[in-house]
Order: sequence, then C-alpha cells, then structure tokens
Amino acid sequence: MRRHHHHDSGLRATRRAFFSTVIPGALLAPYAFPQNDTDMAERFRRMSADYERKGLAEPFKGITASGDVETGLFGIHSTGVSTAPVRNAAERFLASLTQEQRSRTMFPVDDPEWRKWMNQHFYARQGVSFREMTETQRAAAFGLLEASLSARGMKLTRDIMRLNETLAELTNDHEFLGEWFYFITVMGKPSAQEPWGFQLDGHHAIVNYFVLGDQVVMTPYFAGSEPVIATSGKYKGVAVLQEEQNQGLAMLLTLDGDRRAKAVLHADKTDNYNLTEAFRDNVVLDYAGARAADLSASQRKQLLDLVELYVGNMDEGHARVRMDEVRRHLDRTFFAWIGGSDSSSVFYYRVHSPVILIEFDHQRPANLARFTKDTRPARQHIHCVVRTPNGNDDGKDLLRQHYLSAPHV
Repeated sequence: MRRHHHHDSGLRATRRAFFSTVIPGALLAPYAFPQNDTDMAERFRRMSADYERKGLAEPFKGITASGDVETGLFGIHSTGVSTAPVRNAAERFLASLTQEQRSRTMFPVDDPEWRKWMNQHFYARQGVSFREMTETQRAAAFGLLEASLSARGMKLTRDIMRLNETLAELTNDHEFLGEWFYFITVMGKPSAQEPWGFQLDGHHAIVNYFVLGDQVVMTPYFAGSEPVIATSGKYKGVAVLQEEQNQGLAMLLTLDGDRRAKAVLHADKTDNYNLTEAFRDNVVLDYAGARAADLSASQRKQLLDLVELYVGNMDEGHARVRMDEVRRHLDRTFFAWIGGSDSSSVFYYRVHSPVILIEFDHQRPANLARFTKDTRPARQHIHCVVRTPNGNDDGKDLLRQHYLSAPHV
C-alpha cells in the first residue's frame, strides 16, 4: 500500500507558491491516488509491454531522411581517445553487484535491451536501480557516469534526478517518482577490443553509451524535466536546460530575413513536437529549415556552439571527436523552428544533418497537469533528444561493421 504522508501547513503553502508562480491558474485540488500500488505497478507493466511490442515490431533501421540509410558515414577507426577509464569504471561497478544483481543487469551486446528505454516515469525498466543500491554500489554507478560524461553532462544528469525528487514532492508520489528511480544495464562485457556499452534509463534521463575500441557513440540521449526549475522543496534552486533553451532562441534571433523565414516552419506551438523519442528508432524525417551552407560564418559558428551544448555532455575527448564529425557535414546541416520568438515564448527546434539529430521541445504539462487548466506547452516542461541518424544509434552501424570484419557465432 502507498505510504501516507502528513502535510503540514508549511508544505501546503510551499506547493501553493510553486504552482502560483510557474503555472498560472493552478488548481490545487487534491489528487486521487490509486488505493493499491501493486495494482498500479501491474498496470504500468502492461503499458510498458504494449509500448515495447509496438515499438520493437520493426527491426532496427535508424532514422533516415528518405527511408533509405545513407551509407559510408561511419567507419571503424582509432580516435586516439582512450576508453580505458570508462571500461575500468564499468568493471568496478559490475564487481560491486551481487551475483543476482549482475544476472539482471548484463545483456548481450546486440540485445534489444538497447532499444528498451523511455523517458516516461511509468516505464518498467531492466537492470539495477540506484534506489536498491548500497552506498558502495551507488558510488560505483556514479563513477561509471563520471567517467563517461563531462562535468557539465554529469551535473545535468544529477540535477535531472534531483528534479525528479522535486516532482515526487509536488505530486506526493514517492512510489513511482524520486531521485533514485534510475536503472543501469550493461550490454556486452567491458573490453578493450570487443564491443560493449551501458545504458542509464529513468524518468527524463537516458544515456546510451556504446564502446568499440576507442570509439564511442552516446545516442540515443535524452534529457528533460518537469519542472525544470525547483522553486521549493529539498532541491530548491536547481535548474536545468536553460542554456539549451536560451541559446536555441538566440540562434533563431541571429537569423535575418530569408534565412529566418526558411527556419520557421510554424509560428505557433500548441502541442508536443519531438519526433524521435522512445521507440521511434526508424522515423523518416526529411531535412527542413535553414541550411547551414546558406548562413554567414558567425551564424555557422553559433549553430556549432548550439550543437556542442548537447554533444559536450559526453566525456571531453570523445565530444571533440563527435564535433569533428558534425563539422564535416556542416553544409548539410539544417536548423528548424516551431513557435514564437520572444523571451517568454514556447518553442520547438531541431538541428539535423546526416550524422546528428537534436530536438528541443517545450512540452505540455504531464505529471503536473492535474494542477492546471492550461494544457498548452509550458517552459516548465522540457524534452531534449539527441540521435545518430542513418543507422548508428547505439553504435549499431559500427557493430555491424565489426561483425563483418570479425564474424561472431
């Protein structure tokens, strides 16, 4: 049964202040929780299985512009950036687990588990969760993330986890929301030569990290939150994705005349527009918007700086390698926009090339929808997703090439 929490007047006042600040017209009516958490968990399992059945019905192909994978974009080569720190951290993490925990955390390197991630809180996840970890195991898990992410990427991930605790406080749901409802799985065995990787999966935070030799692919990658700024509670003051929001708007505003006209697909945003979230591995999405080849040198640099905000969440050495890859295809990179352009507007934007796809979206209220009559997208709910088009999400094209060069049974 759900643990019942007693609310004193101070907590009620704090919640009221939050909703009056960030959600105009908030309705503070009590939320009717289900009586039985076991029943809710079973419902969530059925919903998750349905998403997986539909989402995995098609074999993986990858996101394409025309339905056909563009070949020759990715190759097996040395980057000169060691992956030993990540491998060593993964080995320490696995060694910290019990045999039973390892048995449900480790999967084959080509397992469909790579595709089983979802940003929504109800998703029934695999692996071992931070919630069940001992302090030693939790430290080892964070060590794996710290070895894989930049300092900025690590801070973003931790702050998303903290804001999930804020959401638990606001909704009084500590059974399915909270700071530690994040899971790690490992695909393959950490190796200096053979392919392997790991996945962090939880509400609004997904990291897929594929390793082959000294090459890394860190997509699909998802970062989001609701709320994005905590105005109350244990983590009051924590804020995420404000640079991504503000630099995206600055990118639009730097465009002039015909360039902006090409970038803006629609001036109004009334719904959620991200196209490549969970179980959307084979989306066909043509290029649209303003083309980088038509931009000025300063505008091209500003576009690359925007891309680096996302790519720079991975460890710094491999982020540099990834940005070099992005630059090689800059002339075929497009910037597209939906929504308004003033300082309070909600909007969607994407950066799209043959080798990277970034989506940013102000979303409609979801877990906080019960507190407002306004169902339009709001700045307090943001989703960002990064993909590698043309078949190399989760390093699948590199894995394919590896198997061709070194056949496996």
